[in-house]
Amino acid sequence: MAGTPTPTTEGLVTEGPAPAILAAFEAAKGFMPVDEGLALYAAATTAAGLGLPLLEVGTYCGRSTILLADAARAAGTVTVTVDHHRGSEEQQPGWEYHDPTVVDPEVGRMDTLPAFRRTLHAAGLEEHVIAVVGRSPQVAAVWNTPVGLVFIDGGHTDEHATGDYEGWAPHVAPGGLLVIHDVFPDPADGGQAPYRVYRRALESGAFTEVSVARSLRVLRRTGTGI
Repeated sequence: MAGTPTPTTEGLVTEGPAPAILAAFEAAKGFMPVDEGLALYAAATTAAGLGLPLLEVGTYCGRSTILLADAARAAGTVTVTVDHHRGSEEQQPGWEYHDPTVVDPEVGRMDTLPAFRRTLHAAGLEEHVIAVVGRSPQVAAVWNTPVGLVFIDGGHTDEHATGDYEGWAPHVAPGGLLVIHDVFPDPADGGQAPYRVYRRALESGAFTEVSVARSLRVLRRTGTGI
């Protein structure tokens, strides 16, 4: 059984997910390592306490969605996850992260939606997730609800990362969290688009960093200028 949540000095809950949820996370197709997943879960559990939806940009096959959805379930709220499900640029044929098992043989394009639905079903979390199939900027343009957390983990080009930030960061409620994945200060470690978005968030004065777990950055909204 999970224990009583204990806040860190940064105000994040440190209690981890139940063993069954962690096992479902590890079994799901995806790229997030366990330590970063636990940091995401801490952020999600903390943000869910605001009673607002949690929002993820970049669903893929639902690995990280499991953690967000479990945190939302415990708080009586919901996770919204946004993805066109055709794969990001580095997941296309011929690229490093391409997985031919998630290609729709009929249309010849990636389609991660069926794998995502199987992931949620296996974890018993379907009722706690709203899946929005569409491109992030288009969805953000018609979104009007404040959220307790935005997790940016979509495309890694400057165009996509910037679009995700500009579209969704303004929807983070005061005291809510902005979480950015694949932030690499050293170009030798990875692409720089998420890092540039992370720096932009800090320099805006609207966000203050509260947690770092390898390439995962957690920022709290403490100001208004985005």
